[in-house]
Amino acid sequence: MSVLVDALRPEDVERCAELEQVLFPGDDPWSADAFRSELASPHNHYVAARDDDGRLIGYAGLARLGTGVHPESEVHTIGVDPGLRQRGIGGALLGELLRVADAWGGPVFLEVRTDNDAAIALYRREGFEIVGTRKRYYQPSGADAYTMCRPDRREEPRP
Repeated sequence: MSVLVDALRPEDVERCAELEQVLFPGDDPWSADAFRSELASPHNHYVAARDDDGRLIGYAGLARLGTGVHPESEVHTIGVDPGLRQRGIGGALLGELLRVADAWGGPVFLEVRTDNDAAIALYRREGFEIVGTRKRYYQPSGADAYTMCRPDRREEPRP
């Protein structure tokens, strides 16, 4: 199976909400309206992973924050159909988010459940380090989250 990563579209939001229910049942999964709101924000960048038939099998979103002088980005979400994990889909989605973040500049932050070993390993491979813990971050489950950060990857300008 090949995977195409392209823009998340308004017609994808129902499928995103469906996947959210499966992926995050105890942690207030996002609704279709939440995804619509995220897509409408000009500082957000959302992408989709699609299978050979064009079916949405994953999604990811990034917020570009700060200013041109002091930029930073935050990964808002990454979700992959549970039946298709361990195939590099999450890595492909994250790679696209990081491409956009690196063009914007600055560090990249994210939160991840402390018990999500696969995601933590993926983030570490991409240069993220744990910089803090947010107790009871995910609600209503009360699960803790690590805050992770990847430093700015822009090359310094040469004189």
